[in-house]
Amino acid sequence: MSSALNKPVSNKIAIVGAGSWGTALAIVLSPRFERVRLWAHEKDLVQRMAATGVNDIFLPGFQLPVNVEPVSDLEPALDGAGIVLGVMPSRFARSLYRAMLPHVPSNVRFVSATKGLETGSLLRMSEVAREIVGEKFAPRIAVLSGPTFAREVASGEPTALVISSEDRELAASIQREFSGPTFRLYTNDDPAGVEIGAALKNTIAIGAGICQGLGLGNNSIAALITRGLVEITRLAVAMGGRAPTLAGLAGLGDLVLTCTGNLSRNRTLGIELAKGRKLADIVSSMTMIAEGVETTYAAVDLAQRFGVDLPITKQMDSILRGGRSPREAIRELMERNLKTE
Repeated sequence: MSSALNKPVSNKIAIVGAGSWGTALAIVLSPRFERVRLWAHEKDLVQRMAATGVNDIFLPGFQLPVNVEPVSDLEPALDGAGIVLGVMPSRFARSLYRAMLPHVPSNVRFVSATKGLETGSLLRMSEVAREIVGEKFAPRIAVLSGPTFAREVASGEPTALVISSEDRELAASIQREFSGPTFRLYTNDDPAGVEIGAALKNTIAIGAGICQGLGLGNNSIAALITRGLVEITRLAVAMGGRAPTLAGLAGLGDLVLTCTGNLSRNRTLGIELAKGRKLADIVSSMTMIAEGVETTYAAVDLAQRFGVDLPITKQMDSILRGGRSPREAIRELMERNLKTE
C-alpha cells in the first residue's frame, strides 16, 4: 500500500448506527477522514463513549480515535458530512432515513452497510433509502458488504469488501476514500446481488449453527453452505442480480465466514435453537440483533413473489416461525425428491 492510504482523503463522514459494525467502521475509517461523527440512539451510551472513548456495550476493548465524535442527535451528526454511512439495524432503516431527510443536502453520498431486508415491503436497504430520500432529491447510493467481523476490522486485521453501485463513478470514489492499509475495497455494479447475498447468508448461518449445535460434522455444514449458496444465487438472479457476484466476497466470502466463525451472531442463535431454547428467549438475551430471523421471514415471501425454490430457507422459517424441531427439518431436507445439481 502506498503512503497516501494513511492520509485523510476527505473531510467529514457521518456514521448512523453505533453497533459493533458501525463502531468498527468509525475506527478503521478514522485515518481517512478529518472528522467522523458516530451517531447512536442511546444517549447514555453516547455520553460514556464521549467520556471514555469506548463503546462498552457493542465493541468493548477498542479505543475510539480522537477524530471520532459520538453524538445522539441526527442534525449535528449530519452537519457538513459529505458521506452518510448507514449501519443501523434493518428494522430501523426507514425511520432513520426519514429522520435524516431534513438534514441532508442533495450532494451527499449515501453508503448502506446494513445487511438485511425490510419486513413487509421486502425492499433491500438501498431501496429503502432511495424511496425515502427520493422524496427530496435523487440520491446517490452505494452498498458496502463482504466477509467482516467487527472486532477483527477494529483490530486492524486485513479485510476485503465490495462497494457496489449502479453509479460506477460513485463506487469508485468510495473505493478510493475508504480503502486503507488493512481495508481493501473492490467495486462492482450489482447492488441487488450484493444486498441479497448480504441478507440471506444470515439465514443459512442459522442453519449452520443448528448443525453445529446438533453435533453434526463438517460434511453437513459443507453441504449446507454449498446448497445455501445455490439458494441465495437463485433468488438474487430472479431479483435482477448476477450470479458471479454471489461467487465473490459479498456472496460466498460472507457466507463462509458467517456460517463458520465463532463471532457470528446468527450462527450462535442456531446453536442455541439446537439446544432446545425458545427463539424469543435467545433473541432477548442477545446484546446485538441477529438479522437472520427477520431476513428469513422476508426471504420466504420473496421466494413466493419471484417463484423460486428455497428449501433450506423454508425449513429455517418453519423452525423460527413454526417451532419445528431442527432434526425434523433436516430429515425433510434430506428426504426431498432427488435432483441433479
